[in-house]
Amino acid sequence: MSVQMVLLPVFVLVGLTFALLLGMAMARSRSVKAGAPRLKDIALGQANWPTGATQLGNCFSNQFEVPLLFYLLIALALPLRRVDLVMVLLSWVFVVTRFVHAGIFVTSNDVRQRSLAWF
Repeated sequence: MSVQMVLLPVFVLVGLTFALLLGMAMARSRSVKAGAPRLKDIALGQANWPTGATQLGNCFSNQFEVPLLFYLLIALALPLRRVDLVMVLLSWVFVVTRFVHAGIFVTSNDVRQRSLAWF
């Protein structure tokens, strides 16, 4: 298995994280410009952000939870030469389900569907 085939799902997942970061930044700046939250109300946390900005922020934060285990697994598998076709296919399954999970998170936020995508 080539290193590119192993790392491609990793970079796609990193791209999702950056896309969520950009979306969160845009949603938050739009809401601040619209005057929805006052700056002093959001200085210490996200409790006062509008729903859309909060959803994007929570989804972005979520990318630093379970996906970190995925990154660790790949980082360990590469130098140990334990990467095969099954590992690459499972990596893609994980990345696709992360995209589905994020899509549900930032749109309908239906917890039942989101939990199903998480599992």
